[in-house]
Amino acid sequence: MSSVIPVPPAAPRPQLVAPSQVIQSDGSGAASRVAVFQVRGLTKIYKMGEVEVQALREMDLDLYKGEFLVILGASGSGKSTLLNILGGLDVPTSGTVRFLDHDLTSAGDAGLTDFRRDHVGFVFQFYNLIPSLTAIENVALVTDISKNPMKPADALDLVGLTERANHFPAQLSGGEQQRVAIARAIAKRPDVLLCDEPTGALDYETGKLVLKAIERVNQELGTTTAVITHNAVIADMADRVVRMTSGHISADYRNEKRASPEDLSW
Repeated sequence: MSSVIPVPPAAPRPQLVAPSQVIQSDGSGAASRVAVFQVRGLTKIYKMGEVEVQALREMDLDLYKGEFLVILGASGSGKSTLLNILGGLDVPTSGTVRFLDHDLTSAGDAGLTDFRRDHVGFVFQFYNLIPSLTAIENVALVTDISKNPMKPADALDLVGLTERANHFPAQLSGGEQQRVAIARAIAKRPDVLLCDEPTGALDYETGKLVLKAIERVNQELGTTTAVITHNAVIADMADRVVRMTSGHISADYRNEKRASPEDLSW
């Protein structure tokens, strides 16, 4: 079995922008907060031969620092397209997306690559682990190229997998593999964690363990978190819920109290 070479800590990256430059109000009467993402007039059109499919329709959205946002919608509602654009994996047809003081819509390929590497952690429905590497080695793949990473062992501990650090993916359950993927995503200390149907391939009990890990990252690290799902029950654990229909926002509201993942049932 291979061993992981410890990754020396890098100097902390400088703050991108003073909070006073990006403080916004959400109009709810709550105290002003830092708007991490500001989306204005966002439109995305996919062309398939002679056919045009409008995935997003002039959408406006703010996502605030430390917020836990759940984006609900049926298949085809545009939620995955929105998440991909927020994460710098796709670009809009029109409109603007700002991350703090960075205009992502004019960043170019190199700029978006830097943005993804330095600021965003991704968790997808399928785990995308390297089969020949142990759990801790999969996490170290990210910390090796990060500017200010946590130790891989600390990331695994945060998701409750200390005892499984030296196991290969084939020796882990689906829920454990997904938690390794979460540890890999947060090990570089991202500003934002974007999760695309993170429980979609899991059973009920395992899904709750994964949601607990995501909640812990949000609460203990203060990582701004967005989870997209078709499962409306998951919305109860969010600070804020956005519902999407046919490429636009049909509802946007805050929960008076966040539910614990242990209390969810579906």
